Amino acid sequence: MRLLRALWSALRLVLVSTLVLGLGYNLAVTGIASLVFPKQAQGSLVTFDGRVVGSRLIGQQWTSARFFQGRPSATSPEPYNASASSPSNFGPTSPNLITEIKSNLKDFLARNPGVQAGSVPPSMVESSGSGLDPDISPAAAYIQAPRVAAANHVSVGVVDGLIAREIRGRFLGIYGDPYLNVLMLNIAVLELGNHSSG
Repeated sequence: MRLLRALWSALRLVLVSTLVLGLGYNLAVTGIASLVFPKQAQGSLVTFDGRVVGSRLIGQQWTSARFFQGRPSATSPEPYNASASSPSNFGPTSPNLITEIKSNLKDFLARNPGVQAGSVPPSMVESSGSGLDPDISPAAAYIQAPRVAAANHVSVGVVDGLIAREIRGRFLGIYGDPYLNVLMLNIAVLELGNHSSG
């Protein structure tokens, strides 16, 4: 009898804990996040011309010469696959890492004629820890400006102005490095095309 009472007490504790911590806590946190940070709670989705074109938090593959490209992605089977977020895990002495960097450098130089290999920022040839990095450094954007300008039939100065406008500073002025969100930068490129055609 005592054993049954003890088992029933333990079972009730498990059920109550599951409801409170497993369901109640998650609903409360999701509800508060939706009220206080609605855009972030919905995935920081970005719309353009009335449709969702991506998230500020997840990079995308940009193949057209008109657009800035982001950091290489290590996810598979396709780049920026959010369900397979992971780094390559190649160490600094790994031959696989050297092969990956050489391949990424070759691809970047082919897309950006006239750029010297020694001037390419490391982030443009090394994949990020998550494989989903949505941001690039100002140096990585400025080095692509001549290609983007030529493909969009505008001056490099105009593209440099877009880059300068989209640079986000350090968090609280001290943490991290200045960066640009590639999706927002490429939306600025599209808007530039809309203004110039209008």
